[in-house]
Amino acid sequence: MATINGSVSHWFTQLPQPQPRPALPGDRDADVCIVGAGYTGLWTAYYLKQADPSLRITVLESRFAGFGASGRNGGWLGGLAPGHRGLLAKQYGRSSVIAWQQTLNKAVDEVIEVAARENIDADIFKGGNLEVARNPAQARRLRAEVDEDREWGTEDIELLSAAEAADRIRVDKLVLGAFNPHCARIQPAKLARGLADVVERLGVTIYEQTPVTTISPGSAQTPMGVVRAPIILRATEGFTARMAGLRRRWLPMNSAMIATEPMSEDIWARIGWEGRETLGDLAHGFFYAQRTADNRIAIGGRAVPYRYASRIDNDGAVGQGTIDYLTGVLNSALPQTRGVPIAHGWCGVLGVPRDWSAGVSLDPVTGLGEAGGYVGHGVTATNLAGRTLTDLVLRRSTPLTALPWVGHRSKTWEPEPLRWLGVRGMYTAYKVADRHEEGGRASTSPIAVVADAIARRP
Repeated sequence: MATINGSVSHWFTQLPQPQPRPALPGDRDADVCIVGAGYTGLWTAYYLKQADPSLRITVLESRFAGFGASGRNGGWLGGLAPGHRGLLAKQYGRSSVIAWQQTLNKAVDEVIEVAARENIDADIFKGGNLEVARNPAQARRLRAEVDEDREWGTEDIELLSAAEAADRIRVDKLVLGAFNPHCARIQPAKLARGLADVVERLGVTIYEQTPVTTISPGSAQTPMGVVRAPIILRATEGFTARMAGLRRRWLPMNSAMIATEPMSEDIWARIGWEGRETLGDLAHGFFYAQRTADNRIAIGGRAVPYRYASRIDNDGAVGQGTIDYLTGVLNSALPQTRGVPIAHGWCGVLGVPRDWSAGVSLDPVTGLGEAGGYVGHGVTATNLAGRTLTDLVLRRSTPLTALPWVGHRSKTWEPEPLRWLGVRGMYTAYKVADRHEEGGRASTSPIAVVADAIARRP
């Protein structure tokens, strides 16, 4: 069977084709206009409508709900911090960052509880996350990462011996593992589509096939008309660079995935993975993976991390070289999968601020707000962002509005060709560093240390 390429994502091809929602039929008025029907926009609409059912909320989406990263990601509903915790602590205080991390951990269960309450079947299974080190340098970083996570408030993360990690998943060349209970596997497109259906039932209006070209105080302009509202919230993540005046705001980082065909019980018996943990490694060119509800492996990584001038993919299409690269990553980590057919390859973009730290904000004077820049850690963070934007819109002072990412704004990225040269150079350096470390180097390659410093990456 031929490998499907693109078609937005494997996750969407597993769902029935819905009836498209109508485009904006002309000028409209609203109390709140949300630009972007991904997780951020949908969670914000959900919590706003719960808090004040009288609000007239309009969501504008250029394609369809979940079209962006929300419907293409690796399905890790985890407490991963979408930001540089050390940097934020210097700016806003250590205690606030600890509170942020602990709130993110709790947000995992908030998403699970809302999905259950609203009858959203998103294949959710809370099996935790297993991070593995496959050489001495990775093991050294993993120990440091576990120590750091504990310092930032995730005290229940557990360091595992190679044997203990292999009892969970028999990854090749295991040296060390770490288990974090604050993570669940999800089917991303099911969550996005389910959320969209729920907010519509609550009375939120979603217009699809309606690209927003310009946002200004009081209005969101589209080719189909203008939505006027005192509050305009932008939730465009990796597609932000397409909007007027925002090309250098967040870099659209590319991430690609493949999904295997469903695998036999014999193969699973050799792999293990009975706990349905999400799985990642400590390589600089890291991978992220899950065992799906229908017994595939979906795995992703940074094959072609950035396209010149912030260009976006064409409906998730990837080159054959990317599919081959990720297949090699899968077969290396789990040799039991060699020969298993690849069913689908796709990609998408995520928003990366210059300091690798997300932000949530609302200007009470202009009524313009935004949330995003999740650096690939947005599945859970979007829920927290939606609740935080709700408090900001309703002018409520709460523990959420005191978290360090509220009001945080990053510098813009460098102009081209510096942006392209910097990102491509960084990931080339990481690939070289990984090859050095695979040779048995005991500590992190200095090439990666320099790349991290230049990129200001946490």
